[in-house]
Amino acid sequence: MKLHDLQPAEGSRKDRTRAGRGISAGRGKTAGRGTKGQNSRSGGGVRPYFEGGQLPLVRRLPHLRGFTNIWRVAYAPVNVERLNDFWPESEVTPEVLVAAGLVKSFNLPVKILGGGELERALVVKAHKFSAAAREKILAAGGTVEELALE
Repeated sequence: MKLHDLQPAEGSRKDRTRAGRGISAGRGKTAGRGTKGQNSRSGGGVRPYFEGGQLPLVRRLPHLRGFTNIWRVAYAPVNVERLNDFWPESEVTPEVLVAAGLVKSFNLPVKILGGGELERALVVKAHKFSAAAREKILAAGGTVEELALE
């Protein structure tokens, strides 16, 4: 079989029905619109969201309140206890965190949070630190370095 031999299965393709093309076409006269009424007329039917005079759903629901702060900076959070996976005295940077799978991508700046305990001294470099995280890293004998946001 070659490409030029391909054909749809017998009887699988039907011609489109053309309404309003005379009696012999089988869809003449009212052309499937029934008789009389708003929907039988040209331009008939109701506008979008019109519910027959009932108060429309869009007017029954409460308005969306509040606002979205366009200057908000979203951070990728990492708790201090997750840093116990690294060797003592090693340097922990956003790149290392991504490679270790603790942060999903480079797109977000990294913030170190104070959840859990840190048992080893590390050199931690991140874009932001919570006060508790900074305290725990320094208490474990490590150092903290804040990176600039791009």
